[in-house]
Amino acid sequence: MARLANLETEYPVLDSTVRNFCASHGIFSVEDFLIHDLYMLAAFAEQNDSSERLKEGIAQVLSIIDDMHQPWLNGMELLEDAKRNKHVFPTGIQGIDLLLGDGIHVGQLTELVGPSSSGKTQVCLRTASNVARNHMVLYLDTGNSFSPQRIAYFLGKTISPSSAQAKNQFLQKVMSNISCHSVFDIFAMFDVLHQLESYLRCQDGRGGCQMRLLIVDSISSLISPVLGSSSTLGVINSKLMDTGRALMTSAGYLLKKLAHQHNLAVLIINHTVGGEGGSSKPALGDSWKCIPHSRLFLSCDRGSNTYNVSILRHPSMASGKAARFVI
Repeated sequence: MARLANLETEYPVLDSTVRNFCASHGIFSVEDFLIHDLYMLAAFAEQNDSSERLKEGIAQVLSIIDDMHQPWLNGMELLEDAKRNKHVFPTGIQGIDLLLGDGIHVGQLTELVGPSSSGKTQVCLRTASNVARNHMVLYLDTGNSFSPQRIAYFLGKTISPSSAQAKNQFLQKVMSNISCHSVFDIFAMFDVLHQLESYLRCQDGRGGCQMRLLIVDSISSLISPVLGSSSTLGVINSKLMDTGRALMTSAGYLLKKLAHQHNLAVLIINHTVGGEGGSSKPALGDSWKCIPHSRLFLSCDRGSNTYNVSILRHPSMASGKAARFVI
């Protein structure tokens, strides 16, 4: 979902009159509607000289939100959908691909969870380098973690012996298939994802190289700041928390919608926080844990380059299955 200012081209009714009215009530994006008292908003609109225009604008935003909800599907439709989305993209990391049955699933949201230096970004970069051989990749970098040199290194390890010119041409082809955007807050991510959605609508049904992988490194660094925290007095700002949870849910829903409707594989990173008994657990809380289709926990053996991966959640595999790998 996006800011209202970015929607006027597609929905002319959301003009400056409507946007200025919404802004006067603290509404700047579609997400803001989700946490606003719409009955109160409609009452204020009735008192405005441009009430009819404002009500049309409010109705349009509600229609946009309604269109984002998937229709109910019967069993046969679900079966056909499962067949259509059965494809996987290998990560290029043998241990992970064997564990997951050849790779990450198209049409699904896969989350990598782990502490710092557990290999999360390296798995993302390796996957990007592998998928970009034949498809386009969008990499959303939230912490300056994207490394073209690392991708070139991964490609160099897999290129069969050939001339220097052929290697350079192959490297240029793969690198040109990867688009990296720096996003440092959740609203910037919403803007990029909205642009991506428009692009994907245009690409669907066309031939040629298509966008097939979206990476967010990391989703937790964008969501954690808007979730709020306890004050020095231990009193939680409930409104801030409610707003943050609404934004978090909207982000998760939009990522899953892009994956499902446009046959994308979506790979995201989440960090860990302290849990009971000193153990670590995935960040973003219980409201988030049901959003990813698959959750993988990564860790690294101290003093070595050997990594561990285990399944926390998967639609078709038992939790607890594990593997080791080297990047």
